[in-house]
Amino acid sequence: MFPGGQPDLSQLMQQAQQMQQQLVAAQQELAASEVTGTAGGGLVSATMTGDGELTAVTISPSAVDPEDLETLQDLVVAAVRDAKRAADELAADAMGPLAGGLGGGGGLGLPGL
Repeated sequence: MFPGGQPDLSQLMQQAQQMQQQLVAAQQELAASEVTGTAGGGLVSATMTGDGELTAVTISPSAVDPEDLETLQDLVVAAVRDAKRAADELAADAMGPLAGGLGGGGGLGLPGL
């Protein structure tokens, strides 16, 4: 079933605990990180934590046209989407190595993980 015989359960548990600690540390780092998305050449910016919490929206006074609120609304949506994309990339970079450790190439060594 396993190459070389039965798996060492204590070693597997130790690896699982280490991965859990690394995951918690990566999640804390993401929550403390911030990314900014922009739209309209910087007229609107949105700041978000690495774990996806929107913390600020900044709108340049020159972006405000009372006759054209639809464009401003679109810029806000675009800036938030840009920030979310950046947060997702940051999360993928932080979590990717941990998720990769679950595979058969040196991770827990369990089939299907």
